Amino acid sequence: MQYSAIGEIIADEWQRTAIVRPYVVLDEWVVMPNHFHAIVGIQNPVFDQFSRFPDDVETTQRVVSTGVSRLQPKSLGAIVGQFKSMCTKRIWAMDYHEFAWQSRFYDRIIPDRFAFDRIRQYIKTNPERWKTDKFFKMKPIQSN
Repeated sequence: MQYSAIGEIIADEWQRTAIVRPYVVLDEWVVMPNHFHAIVGIQNPVFDQFSRFPDDVETTQRVVSTGVSRLQPKSLGAIVGQFKSMCTKRIWAMDYHEFAWQSRFYDRIIPDRFAFDRIRQYIKTNPERWKTDKFFKMKPIQSN
């Protein structure tokens, strides 16, 4: 896939994530025109004590805010928040001031190898499905 200038920044910052944060393991990922998918592992994860879910609820899915909050260092929320912040600074420096991320991100704990392989395949083939996406003809962000 050929990236836009914004896509290049996002791809570059995602690759830098594992360099500047050696506890992060990157697996399959893709930058799409209107979203980003990635499988990420965290070595020696830190328990997110600020989770919005009570301790007695089991879940493999949740929506996590990356806005201003007290996130644990090395947590997925902190990693994604830092990644989004660095991308935004670089993108805005190129006068793409209309660019903005969603304030949250969707994460899912991958429960087994079958799910891992299915999600990895979904990410790999995501660019092939772009022309069928309801936002395919969306207007690109213009620089000032």
